[in-house]
Amino acid sequence: MTLDPATLLRQMADAAIAAVAPARCLPPHLPTPPKGRTVVIGAGKAAAAMAQAVEAHWDGPLSGLVVTRYGHGADCRHIEVVEAAHPVPDEAGRAAAGRILEMVQGLTADDLVLCLISGGGSALLALPPKGIALADKQAINRALLRSGASIGEMNCVRKHLSAIKGGRLGAACAPARVVTLMISDVPGDDPAVIASGPTLPDATTCADALDILQRHGIAVPANVHAHLASGRGETPKPGDPRFEGHDLKVLATAQQALEAAADVARAAGIKPVILGNALEGESREVAKVHAAIAQQVRQHGQPVAAPCVLISGGETTVTVRGKGRGGRNAEFLLALADALNGAPGIHALALDTDGIDGSEDNAGCILSPDSLARAGTKGLSAKRMLADNDGYGFFAALDDLIVTGPTCTNVNDLRLIIIQ
Repeated sequence: MTLDPATLLRQMADAAIAAVAPARCLPPHLPTPPKGRTVVIGAGKAAAAMAQAVEAHWDGPLSGLVVTRYGHGADCRHIEVVEAAHPVPDEAGRAAAGRILEMVQGLTADDLVLCLISGGGSALLALPPKGIALADKQAINRALLRSGASIGEMNCVRKHLSAIKGGRLGAACAPARVVTLMISDVPGDDPAVIASGPTLPDATTCADALDILQRHGIAVPANVHAHLASGRGETPKPGDPRFEGHDLKVLATAQQALEAAADVARAAGIKPVILGNALEGESREVAKVHAAIAQQVRQHGQPVAAPCVLISGGETTVTVRGKGRGGRNAEFLLALADALNGAPGIHALALDTDGIDGSEDNAGCILSPDSLARAGTKGLSAKRMLADNDGYGFFAALDDLIVTGPTCTNVNDLRLIIIQ
């Protein structure tokens, strides 16, 4: 290993993010311009950067609108970019979703709808159905985010409380051809889950959504329960003729980011071990598993000998019980620090590839063997702060936050653990 661990971790993270940038992964997948109009729509943290890449490589006229998170915008000449709130939707997102739905009305079979979808689109494309207020959706979103529900579970509920997600947007485009270009932020890269699949038919049901709410102990207002129980919130299903001729491409995935990080490790003379691109579960429990593997490597040279780097992706969850500032990657690293207990020669980094860990201002954090000792000199206890879900506070005090700003892409979490 020719680089110090912290430098190598940052270089690996930078390479992972660059590998899934829209400007790099989108242009080769653009369709042929149609006879008629080209309408570009989209939603997600990468939507504005994707729109910018379309404009840079499109041969012909186009127009449209995409909605992205505040601070994730990009300069476009023909495609309007609207910024809105994430992870809890706001009025700007609701208004943009309504305008997008209006834009695809009255199209013909000669027209093309180019839909640019990335993670975060579920909250950004928020259009409540009749009888449900935006405030209802906001309250349920907050409860889901705190419940520990998986992204698939959250998006199932969101689909059935929407007038645009779960295939409704795609159905509204008929008879125009729809090409959906996606950057995946979900474990398993299921297109129907990414941003709640606004242009794809949906196999889940209202009954599934009710079951998820019940299992996670989320109480909903009577109007929301009635909407789901009556079946009024049902989504277009597979086999619906309105989706005939539609095309879909997943442009960037967590696996691509992990492989790019692995390439940097190899070039530095350290063996990469990709544990998986779709790991889920409570952040602190996933951290315990990673810590156990790292210790097995350090103590016994299994499953590989050191030096090596463990690499994983996916999306963990945090069941919030404390009052601290978190982010699932900060929680992962704080739990990892607690489990490793200062084990020598183990350094780690965890971040969200979109540049925002949860709702904080950092992408993630970095951990070194002396993190617990340095925290102790400041009177900080990893166990107490973990109990309070205060990973952000722990790493901020050590000046070990990673702040990148919005990256304008999103393939979810990246976790790197170097064992020297």
